[in-house]
Amino acid sequence: MDHAELGKRLKAARLAKKMTQSDVVGTFITRNMLSQIESGTATPSMNTLEYLAGVLEIPMDRLFDDPETVHPPGGFAVLTEAKCHLREHRYEAVLALEDASGQVEDELHALRSIAGLELARRIADSGQAENLQTAVMYARDAAKEAMLGIYANADRAAQANQFIANVAQYLSTYYSGLARDGSGLAEG
Repeated sequence: MDHAELGKRLKAARLAKKMTQSDVVGTFITRNMLSQIESGTATPSMNTLEYLAGVLEIPMDRLFDDPETVHPPGGFAVLTEAKCHLREHRYEAVLALEDASGQVEDELHALRSIAGLELARRIADSGQAENLQTAVMYARDAAKEAMLGIYANADRAAQANQFIANVAQYLSTYYSGLARDGSGLAEG
């Protein structure tokens, strides 16, 4: 959907509520910005779209979906679900989400990278050495996800790679200590 169509839908929703532009903007955005969005000359951010959908009391999907087109599950409903899971620290649930519509895949890459790295940290913080391989797997996937889409984040990828290096260093020290002490080795 182009920006002009999105702007028309926002304006139609505002007029259907009998609201002026000043009623809608509050302190979140300027009336001038809303005017530009409604005319299709400005592109709203996700936060702005969420705000406008909330004020206008319409689901975000309605702003983008063609009412006569059936879309596969996904889109902004999946994005909203992912953000909810992330806020509630349900990282595995974020990683399991898919966007069959393809509307928010870039955003999901970013959220999956956050969730994967946080899950890796949580597992490593549990202090159970046998789970470190799983933690490294999540961190590796987080590094990959962090570099996908328009929200690619090299810093998050570097954090995930540093996490992996730290685990490798820990395991190297741990196993070197075992070998040095002879503990854990079967006596003949």
